[in-house]
Parts: sequence; C-alpha cells; structure tokens
Amino acid sequence: MLKRTHRIHELNNSLIGKEVIVNGWVDRIRNLGGIIFVWVRDRYGIVQVLFEPESPTYEIAKKLSAEYVVGVKGILRERPREAKNADLASGDLEILATDLEILAESKTPPIYINREEGNEDIRLKYRYLDLRRKSLQSNLIFRHKLMQKTREYFNSLDFVEIETPYLMKSTPEGARNFIVPSRIKKGTFYALPQSPQIFKQLLMIAGFDRYYQIARCFRDEDLRADRQPEFTQIDVEMSFVDQEDVQKVIGDLVKYLFKETLGIDIGNVPSMKYSDAMELYGSDKPDLRFGMEMKNLTDQIFVRNLGFLKPSEEEEVKMIVVPPNEVLSRKELDGYAESAKSFNLRLGWAKFSDGKFTGSIGKLLTNTDLGVKAGESVLICTGQQNNLNSFLGKVRIDIANKIKIIPDRTFKVLWINEFPMFEWNEEEKRFQAQHHPFTMPYLEDLANEDLSKIRAHSYDLVINGWEMGSGSVRIHTRSLQEKIFKLIGISEEEAKRRFGFFLEAFEYGAPPHAGFAIGVDRLVSIMVGAPSLREVIAFPKTTSGTDLMMDTPSEVTEEQLKELGIRLEGNS
Repeated sequence: MLKRTHRIHELNNSLIGKEVIVNGWVDRIRNLGGIIFVWVRDRYGIVQVLFEPESPTYEIAKKLSAEYVVGVKGILRERPREAKNADLASGDLEILATDLEILAESKTPPIYINREEGNEDIRLKYRYLDLRRKSLQSNLIFRHKLMQKTREYFNSLDFVEIETPYLMKSTPEGARNFIVPSRIKKGTFYALPQSPQIFKQLLMIAGFDRYYQIARCFRDEDLRADRQPEFTQIDVEMSFVDQEDVQKVIGDLVKYLFKETLGIDIGNVPSMKYSDAMELYGSDKPDLRFGMEMKNLTDQIFVRNLGFLKPSEEEEVKMIVVPPNEVLSRKELDGYAESAKSFNLRLGWAKFSDGKFTGSIGKLLTNTDLGVKAGESVLICTGQQNNLNSFLGKVRIDIANKIKIIPDRTFKVLWINEFPMFEWNEEEKRFQAQHHPFTMPYLEDLANEDLSKIRAHSYDLVINGWEMGSGSVRIHTRSLQEKIFKLIGISEEEAKRRFGFFLEAFEYGAPPHAGFAIGVDRLVSIMVGAPSLREVIAFPKTTSGTDLMMDTPSEVTEEQLKELGIRLEGNS
C-alpha cells in the first residue's frame, strides 16, 4: 500500500521538488485527452494530481472514477501562474504522479459529495457518504473543538467529570421515557435517562461539589427540526451556591466558547424575568437581535374608541410597530388579522405616511396617541392575555423574517429567570412541574393556593430566540420535596416507590445545590449557522424518529421477545 507521508493540508512550498504520498478519495476528474487531472480529497483538503501520458500511472488513472480510494506518489511542484486556483488552500501546488494505487473502487454515489445539495432523505440513507461533505465535516470538527474547550474550561475551575448510568429507573420529568426491558428480571424495565438529573443531585449529596459531564439524554417525544430523540448536553451541578453563582459560571463558559471558537466577544449576559419576556416579546425565549417589542395599550384612554378593538374587562390591547419596508402588502397584513380570529383575537392594522394613517383601522388612529414615524406600520390586537402574547410573539418573528431585519452572525445571549413552578396539563387535567419536580420554589409563594402563581428558582439561557439550556436551584430537604410531589398529584406511596432512594438520601446531609444543562446540538447549530440539528449530528434521526440508514426502529424476532417475556398486542 502507498502509505501517505503527508495529509493534504500539510503540503506547502517548502516541499516543492520533493516526493510525497497522499491518500484520499477521487473528488473530480478532467481528462483532456492527453493529460488527466484528478482532484484527491481527504478531510483536510484537496490537491490536484497530474497524470501525463508517458507516465506508467496513466493507464491506471484512466480507470479512476468519483469516490475511488487511492494512494498517489509523486513530485510536488508549483502550478503555472495561469493554472493556480485561489479557491483551494493548495491551489498553488500540484502533484506530478509517479505511482498510483487504487485502494478501493466505488459505485456511482447516489448523492453529490462535492455539492451542497440533494434530497435529505437520500442524504440520511447514505449518511456515510453525506459525511464526506466539507460542510458536515466542518460542523463536526467544530463540535469536537467546542467539547475540548468545554472540558478545558471546567477542568480549570476544579470541576470533576463523572459519567452517570444510561439504564435507570423511570421517573416523571415532563417527557416520555424510552423503556428497556430486562431479560434477567422479566416484567421489569429500565428507562433511558431524560437527563442525569437525579444522579447529579446524588453526586452533590455524595460530596462532589463541582460536577460536569458531556451527557447523552433520551426523550420519547414528538420531533421537529430542532429536536432529536437522543441528544447531548453539557451537564453541570454545584454545591453551596445560589442561582447567581451558577449563572456566572455558565455565562462565563458561553463567553469563553464564543471567544475561543469563533473569536467573538458576546459581552456580559443580561437577565430578564419570565413575566417581562412574555409581556414584551410573547415568548420565554425572545430574540433580541431586533426590536419590535410589544407595547401594552390597555390603559390608554384612546383604545375605548377603537371600535371592534375595544377591550372587555378581561382583555388586553397590544401593539407592534413595524419598521418602514416595501415587503408587507395589504393582503399580508389582512392575513394576520384573519389568523388572529382563530386565536379568539381581533387585529387591525394601519400605516403612517404623509402625516396620516391608512389601513383597516387608519381612520380610528391619531399619531398623537401612538407617536410612530413616517413609513412605520402598526398592528393592534385585542384579546385574552395568554393568547394575545403568544400570537403577537409569533407575528413579531414572522414579520422580522419577511422584512429581513434580523442581522446575520449576530449573537444575543440572555438569561430568563423566575419561571412558573407549575403548568397545567390539559390532557391529564392536573398541574405538573414546568421544569422538573426537584426545582426549588420561591418559598414565599407556596402559601398561594393558585399553583400557577408560584415562581420557581429556575432559569433558561437563550441565544437568538432559541433555548440553549435550563437550570435551577434544587430542593435539598425531604419535607419540601414531598410537599412538591403532593402538589403535582404524586401520592406518598408513588413517591416512595419511584423516589424512595432519593428521598432517603436527603436524610443524610444534602447540601444546598443548583445546576444547569446546555443543549450541545442546538448550541453548535446556532454557532455554525446550521438550518437544522441534523447538520451538526453525525448520525441523526428524521422528524419521525427514523434512522433511514440503519432502518430503525425495526422489528425483533419472536425468540428475542420470548426471552424478554414480552408478547406484542395482537400476537398469540
């Protein structure tokens, strides 16, 4: 075998005139009838190889095709001035081949390796070919460097990296568990962890006051472009700390990662209350790269004269001001008004130009009340608070994308604090923990009989309108933990069955502790500008949870099921 002496990025002017050997894949071929030019690619770069007719390698070169694996020996030389290629790192150089070995042949690939295009299902089915693309390799190498820098950061602060089990007990944490049957104890099951939550709290009780882990997590939930059934998170827990301590460590980590990998200084990370985020942006993960905050007009006297927009006692009125643009048409603005009806909302719009308003509610408005600038448009919407905030929050993002006011390669990082402790589960007709049931509530709020009014010491990190991670101060006493279980409908018997070991651990000196977890897949996709998580994961699933390459999930044999003591419904 012609074994490489250099990876392609190592070829440089100092090697001109010397013999080199490279290994890689045939990227493209140009046969000019007398001379054959072949681009050879490894994961480091591409180099041009020249095969001359009088060379003993010429006849072998004529057999080459795309994605053949080759070893090439030759003399490195400088290309003629007119033949240099500024698009290649090695574009000033080429190899004059003296020997060629075909290490493996290839069928015609079902996707183009050297083009950033192709049907996504085909790409996922042939993922091992898709991963030869420069963009995907670049994303995964970036991810690798991010993990290196993460470990470097935490190690410098005396954190200990500890692995936690994949096979654990099924616990209620908001999403469905993936269940793993036990062969040895038929009729019993493990669960794959949604997160290492319980384990890392037990590590705090064990005395490891600073823990981190690059953890794999599993959630059996409905999928979309920004969600996968298995994912990776940077998991952190600390003892003898409060919320501010954790946020400083995580905020500094994010600043460090952006600086070390992208050379970007994101500055200090500001904070915002959950209630303020919902009031201003209609979202608990607001995108701060542009303005268009919602303005509450409910207490303004003039709204009583807005006709069909006049609010009832239980309603609010809010406005969004849209910057001057030539994109939003009357038809599109009327479309927002029509969409509002499906949310039991009423929306009107107007544009301010030449000192007056025009539009569906133009005759009802004066600029004395609104103070908008020439060319700006206003959308005014009336309805119940939750529906109003949610709808206008989505409209804000939709309009910003349409009129293209969101700057590229800009990163706005934000802490969201004081989330509600509980949320209503309409399907089960009960309250459940919004974050997880081990979160410390604001103790002064526990006297409130309305569970929706109880705040939690929980906090999210948001970047460009995406939730990057969540954390909280944890409960560290048995009595309070049992009280929270009771509030969300977990009986004493069920709590003992599911969490008996955890509750007992609290009785042996549990320190005050808090933690956080950052979604690695989402963070990498934001930092590299990938349109989907699938572009930063080596072997992802589709939005239906399918691995098209391995054709999973798949059936197992009757013998396997029998060994596990499982009979599928409908089977004899």
